[in-house]
Amino acid sequence: MFGTSGIRGTVGTDVTAALALSVGRAVASDGYERVVVGRDVRDSGRTLVDAIAAGLQECGADVLEVGVEATPTVARSIEHLDADAGIVVTASHNPETDNGIKLWTPSGKAFGPEKRESIARRVGEGDYELADWDGQGRRERRDRVREYHANALADAVELGDPLEVVVDVGNGAGAVTAAVLADLGCTVRTLNGQPDGSFPGRPSEPNRETLGTLMTVLAETDADLGIAHDGDADRMMAVDETGEFVPKDALLALFARNAAGEGDRVAAPVDTSLAVDDALAAVGASLTRTQVGDVYVAERTTEDDVVFGGEPSGAWIWPTETRCPDGPLAACKLAELVSSEGPLSELAAEIERYPIRRTSIEVEAKEAVMEAVEATVEEEYAEVDTLDGVRVETDAGWFLLRASGTEPVVRVTAEARSETDADSVFATATGIVERATEATNALE
Repeated sequence: MFGTSGIRGTVGTDVTAALALSVGRAVASDGYERVVVGRDVRDSGRTLVDAIAAGLQECGADVLEVGVEATPTVARSIEHLDADAGIVVTASHNPETDNGIKLWTPSGKAFGPEKRESIARRVGEGDYELADWDGQGRRERRDRVREYHANALADAVELGDPLEVVVDVGNGAGAVTAAVLADLGCTVRTLNGQPDGSFPGRPSEPNRETLGTLMTVLAETDADLGIAHDGDADRMMAVDETGEFVPKDALLALFARNAAGEGDRVAAPVDTSLAVDDALAAVGASLTRTQVGDVYVAERTTEDDVVFGGEPSGAWIWPTETRCPDGPLAACKLAELVSSEGPLSELAAEIERYPIRRTSIEVEAKEAVMEAVEATVEEEYAEVDTLDGVRVETDAGWFLLRASGTEPVVRVTAEARSETDADSVFATATGIVERATEATNALE
């Protein structure tokens, strides 16, 4: 039921009011007595919020409804409102046909595997503790959580020279970013600022392919920085003052290098570029790799010497602020960095860019293929990381073989510090998967 980013799927088939009702019942039955509920801009969220609230109240939990807000706004409000948990109805960067449900703890961290499994079990078994007529929970409206988030963002940064910033809200829920940057003295203009769950301005996910308008505006004006969010603003990507999209690994490296010092660690997933390792090594820090998914990155930031966590997808976590990926906070942090250290294009140019190769290989039995892959790799290499898929570091570079969670494919990633080495490592990695596939097919 749960993926690494909660429940997501097509509205009306995968994600329904019946499912939302069940999740609400399960959360309340699991002992969460006071729950914050919010949603992104998708119209289907209205129905799903009502269903979740009904399930929570039916099992005795009080509902604190905050309305349409960015996911990090809702996540931050849990502790602020003295609640036990939070539920956000959002499909994040997914297309307009989708919606989803994500559960949060008071620390701002998403529910981890054990908490998710407990909720999934209750939903699967229909194990709910329905309250009597006089034990139903209350439903209250709370309207000032965005103000609380905005104040926290303003307190988290110090801008020297104000910047001219263009914020592409993506028709989503991230308007708080533009408001806070303006309050900090920046000149701010917005793109796609009208909330609209059909995302008419551009697809919800911010990447090089979808941010053409933002890139053009930066190229043709004197703006210093371009910011882009997805539908619920848990992600943030950037465009520099020349109109160039900042590579995702470069942005991760910049944030990591700025946050870490001697002896510190930064958390990032197993597919993170060597460029981040190199940037951290230059300041005496190191990278600790996690499973793919912001919940796993956030969990690693609970360790004392981990000062920052990030995913190249655009999820950035400063644990002293919140363990929820906070796109508006990332925007403010990036503005602070540019204000104090100079143009983003020059900062990004300081980060090495290494050749990386990716492909997906279709397989009929991916679990069996991955078992064969792991056996082969462990036989051929002395050190193998099986935290999330199979990752191997070689003298030339590294490769990662990982089964897709949603498709019948094995994903292959390889990176090295030269084109020749990248090709060599990639050929080795794809060869391992191909041999494992042939061996598995021969056994059937």
